[in-house]
Formats: sequence, C-alpha cells, structure tokens
Amino acid sequence: MKLLRVGTAGAERPALLDAGGTLRDLSGTVADIDGALLADDAALDRVRAAAGEGALPALDPAGLRIGPPVAQVGKVVCIGLNYHDHAAETGAEPPAEPVVFFKAADTVVGPNDTVLVPRGSVKTDWEVELAVVIGRTARYLESAEQALAHVAGYAVAHDVSEREFQIERGGTWDKGKNCETFNPLGPWLVTADEVPDPQALGLRLWVNGELKQDGTTAQQIFPVAEVVRYVSQFMTLYPGDVINTGTPAGVALGQLEPKPFLRAGDVVELEIDGLGRQRQELKGA
Repeated sequence: MKLLRVGTAGAERPALLDAGGTLRDLSGTVADIDGALLADDAALDRVRAAAGEGALPALDPAGLRIGPPVAQVGKVVCIGLNYHDHAAETGAEPPAEPVVFFKAADTVVGPNDTVLVPRGSVKTDWEVELAVVIGRTARYLESAEQALAHVAGYAVAHDVSEREFQIERGGTWDKGKNCETFNPLGPWLVTADEVPDPQALGLRLWVNGELKQDGTTAQQIFPVAEVVRYVSQFMTLYPGDVINTGTPAGVALGQLEPKPFLRAGDVVELEIDGLGRQRQELKGA
C-alpha cells in the first residue's frame, strides 16, 4: 500500500494512493497514519480490504498539499557515510560500524514543502536517502530477518545538511542537521510487502534540473537489515520512528571548488524507485 497524509500542515488526514493512481480518503477508516496504526496488523488489514473493495471515497488531488506520511514521528535516527561512493568522494574511510546521529522530529516536513536556508548559511547541501519506518517495537534484534520483520515500510527522505554548521563549528553534527525544515519526508509510506528488496532501489536527485545524485541502495556499506538490527542494540525503536539510511555520491560537499551549495531560489527534486518523488523550492529563513 501507498499510505499518505494530505491537507494543511497540522491538519492532515490519512489517505491511500490506490493501484490505479487514484487518491482515496482513509479518514473514515483510520484516525491517522501513525505508530499506532503501523503496529496494528488488524487495522492495516481493514485498510487493505477497504481499498480492495473499492469502498474508499476518492479525493481530488488538485491543490491538495501532501504532508509527511507519518504523524507524530518519535525520533529520526540517521546513518552517516553509509555508501561506498559517498565515503570515497568525501575522502573518508568506510566506517567499521554504522555512524549514528539524530535529527529532531520537528525537522520533518512534507515532500513538497519549502526548505529554509538557515540564516548565515553558506554551505547548505542536499542528500537523497531511503527512509525506513519502524512498525514494531524493536529491542536487541538478533538477525537480519528479525530486523526486516520490524519494518512497516519505506519512504523518500531528504537529509538536508548545513556543512559549515556540521563540520566547522565544533561539537557533533547536530548543528548542521537540525535546522528548520531539514527533513522532507514522503510523498508516501510504501508498506514493506511492496518493497521485496530494499537493497535494489535507485535513488536520484536534481538541483535546478541538473542531475546531481544517481545511485543505488546496493552501494550501502551497511544494508537496511543490518542498520535496523544495529541501532536496536543501542536504543529502543518504536512504531513510527524513522531511520534515514545514508546518501550516495554526488553531494555538493564532494564536488570540486567552487562547491555548488544551495541558495534561496534553488529547486531540488528527488526520487527513489517505487517510493515517489519530492520537489522543494528553497527560501531564506
């Protein structure tokens, strides 16, 4: 299933994109697309049944904003330097263990919402990423099979980053990763049953129409199952939590001088095979 949330920010309602591409209203079937729904197999089965019966009313998508596909995200766990080609372009050694950092949940916005360039920023950068959405509480998982059984689905994420804040301003990466609007998510949450192999997905990103990133999750140093298993050794993952699994080569940081960092007025578009497409216009904060 392709689950999404539509409407003005803070007042989104649950919806479904059916196999024919028609937007369907789920508000009469479930309260929202959130951790409680993703952990409830019976409720998800009701959604599937209603969709299969053609019982869901259609929505007119014209002028309808798409919000983040998951309401009330608990935490956003991020994995850094998780693609062989991205590590190489930044001059970093491939890590021996996953590099873990966090984004605050309030960085999550809709897939086509405005991204704000922070005040004083000179190195705002782009990163297309596969996001994993957790569907079952995960603690101390032992195997890849067990890890994947705890995944509700997948989505496109844009891990926007400010490299000067991240690298040159002291401390950890947090200052360059948690600026307002720095985690567009969606358009859909595609349930795990429709993504048979998360290591076989193409990822692409364009800036002002120019292709900048063109990679595949097959290049991940630590595949999705290992990332979920590993993270569960250090923290409890709850339904509705999001894991951003890293970005392939092609970010501004890895390019020759002068590096083409983002500015107000730029347009970024990104997509992942089967998971949909995002488009953001950048404006000054």
